[in-house]
Amino acid sequence: MQLPGLDALYDDFKAKGIDEVYCMSVNDSFVMNFWAEKHEIENVKMIPDGSGEFTRDMDMLVWKPAQNFGYRSWRYAMTLNGMEVDRMWVEDGKNQMGLDSDPYEVTKPENILKNLT
Repeated sequence: MQLPGLDALYDDFKAKGIDEVYCMSVNDSFVMNFWAEKHEIENVKMIPDGSGEFTRDMDMLVWKPAQNFGYRSWRYAMTLNGMEVDRMWVEDGKNQMGLDSDPYEVTKPENILKNLT
């Protein structure tokens, strides 16, 4: 839901001064490219974080044993300004047991867009 939403609102993000929109996931490039193709993503750039190194450095790497997923990224969004984090939106309930319903409210593209200044 998040990726197609970001793609659909791409021009609105650009109109708010956002240079580019990226999607990063703890997956390899094959998964990321297939995901983009399946959802017919035209504008959002895909960035694989196969090892989870970037996600770990952002303190967003979580263990999801309840889903049998292993390590994944907690859902968040951010804007950067000059390679510095300007603002972050992080879903509530971050945990290391997969004891969540994969929350998706704070990081909805519509919410991010309306909170951009």
